[in-house]
Amino acid sequence: MNDLFLGFGPDELAAIHLSLKVGLWATAAALPPGIAVALLLARGRFWGRDLLNGLVHLPLILPPVVTGYALLLLMGRQGWLGKPLSHLGIVFAFNWTGAALAAGVMGFPLMVRAIRLSIEAVDAKLEQAAGTLGAPPLWVFATVTLPLMLPGVLAGAVLAFAKALGEFGATITFVSNIPGRTQTLSGAIYAYTQSPGGDAGALRLVAVSVALSLVALLLSEALARMVSRRITGLS
Repeated sequence: MNDLFLGFGPDELAAIHLSLKVGLWATAAALPPGIAVALLLARGRFWGRDLLNGLVHLPLILPPVVTGYALLLLMGRQGWLGKPLSHLGIVFAFNWTGAALAAGVMGFPLMVRAIRLSIEAVDAKLEQAAGTLGAPPLWVFATVTLPLMLPGVLAGAVLAFAKALGEFGATITFVSNIPGRTQTLSGAIYAYTQSPGGDAGALRLVAVSVALSLVALLLSEALARMVSRRITGLS
């Protein structure tokens, strides 16, 4: 039972599977609000813009444990939002969905920053030209702005995914480290380091974490270059 696949035990395979699941869900859920917030910060001129910018980037500065505790207060079973949501059958605390929420919150600033930079790099003259031809704003965004900012969107999504794979502090504070339920790669590595004779298992999972993160970053670069070449060829 300890050699199911390439030497990985069932708990290790469960941690790898859960990490990928949490990372994908965290990235997918954060992407729409990430694009919206990045647009607001890049193009919006309103009172409280600096405050919004500070709140978005707060998880980068705060200790992850603080972010996890704040999530517990807000989204826990007795939390301000968690309690009414639990009556609807939506539970985050001590569940994999909570791990995805914590990972999404921690990766959100990186995603927004990458997308915001790509929006600020879009040539406004192209959008103005489309507008003068009678295209409505939503059509201009879908056909001009979005394709031009796509490299930043891809880069932000991959960065958030890579961050979700390595998230630990906020996750363990919010959903604990329950094998098969909330234990991601980072949690499993931590558990191995606290167990006698767990070095081999920890090293295997560290290798998996490094490989997944490296593949994600290389994929991000490749996609960004591909899209940039396509956009350059169209311009």
